[in-house]
Order: sequence, then C-alpha cells, then structure tokens
Amino acid sequence: MFSKEESRQLRQLFWTSFRKSFPRKWILYDTKIKGMSFKFHFDTKQAMVSIDLEDDLENRITIWEKLEALKTILKSDYLPNAIFEEEYYLENGKEISRIYVPLEQKVSIHNKNSWQEVMVFLNDSMSRFEAFFEDYKDILTP
Repeated sequence: MFSKEESRQLRQLFWTSFRKSFPRKWILYDTKIKGMSFKFHFDTKQAMVSIDLEDDLENRITIWEKLEALKTILKSDYLPNAIFEEEYYLENGKEISRIYVPLEQKVSIHNKNSWQEVMVFLNDSMSRFEAFFEDYKDILTP
C-alpha cells in the first residue's frame, strides 16, 4: 500500500519518464475543435488513450455523429480495438462521449515493472489516434 504522497511521486515519475522516453508534442487539447481532446490515462487499475467530447450536448452530438460515420475507417485502418461510448460517465459523474482503447492487460502505475509496456502502448495508441485525426480533421471540424 502506498501513501498519497508516494502514489503522487510515482505518478509524477511515470509521466516524466514517459515524456523522456517518447519526446514529442502531442495534440491533446489543441484539436481546434471545441470540447474535443485526446487523453492519456494510467492509474492503479488500467491504462488507456481516448478521444473525449466534453462540450455542450448539441456540439457533442454533432461531433459524435461525424466520428460514428468514420467508425469503420478508424477501426479498420487505425485502432481495431477502439470502443465507442456515446454516454460515458467519469468518476465525478459528468457525462461525456468517449472513444477509447484500453490496454488489455491489468496494469498499475504503482508497478514499475509494467511501465515500459504501458509507455509503448500509450505512445503507439495515441500516435494512431492522432494519425486518424490528422487524416480526417477536415471532416470533424464544424
């Protein structure tokens, strides 16, 4: 069991190590599409990358419909394991729309032995999400 401080330090060390191992500028929040962002997630239970839609419902629906129309392309050419959830609830109860790819193995940010595998997964999956976005951003832009 880790204290909150030890856990915080491990998370910080992981993300610092990730940036050093894969030094590049990620799109993340700089999509130029209101409410759309790319996210990395790694905690004590899982690792995943996602496209999150967090804007007002009307804008979310507009972007979601465009992503749904591109679903076959995303899954066949970029990320076959992508999961589409139009109604996804965050831990705080907020409803968003999310497309995500989870790492199939159970991993924990507290286990340094899994870090290299997670870093490779995060880098590869986010690179594929970004390649998809770059190829189709003209369709997704309102």
